[in-house]
Amino acid sequence: MLRPLRKKGVGGSFFLVLCIFIVFPGVAFAAHEIIYKPAHAPKEVLSKQKKETKKEVAAEEEEQYIYDPTGKTDPFKSFLAKQEELEEKKRRKPKTYLETLELSQLQLIAIITGPKGNFAMVRDSKGTGHVIKKGTAIGTDGGVVDKITDKEVIIKEEYRDFRGNKKFKIIKKKLPSPVM
Repeated sequence: MLRPLRKKGVGGSFFLVLCIFIVFPGVAFAAHEIIYKPAHAPKEVLSKQKKETKKEVAAEEEEQYIYDPTGKTDPFKSFLAKQEELEEKKRRKPKTYLETLELSQLQLIAIITGPKGNFAMVRDSKGTGHVIKKGTAIGTDGGVVDKITDKEVIIKEEYRDFRGNKKFKIIKKKLPSPVM
């Protein structure tokens, strides 16, 4: 007894592939290249590729970027630490008793204006009065009396912002209004 040479389903799939190659000849050409492409390229082609890659690597090594940190901030160092270092350098021992007191502990009680200059009197928390004039150091934050007017004393405190720039803070101490 003779059996058919083809099995069930094999002939149908072969016929389908054959139809695709006939209808789309570009697919057949691409499939031919994929199937019949040699596994190993000739040695000449490989040696050219190696030379090209060596040249590319050499070119990349020549164009390598080298980081130069001069004049740049350290990205791993906190800018707050730099500001704290500046404040520590700035901190000094107070020369007068007024430099040991916070400005909130001082109360303006009198202002004297005259041809020789303006003077003011402040009272501390103990009740002791202190005479101040323009240029007097006052407060724990390095304040200096900048101006004394008829109704107030203007104090300037120097500080540094987060970038390290020098700025001034203006604090005004006003005379209390008279009680009648």
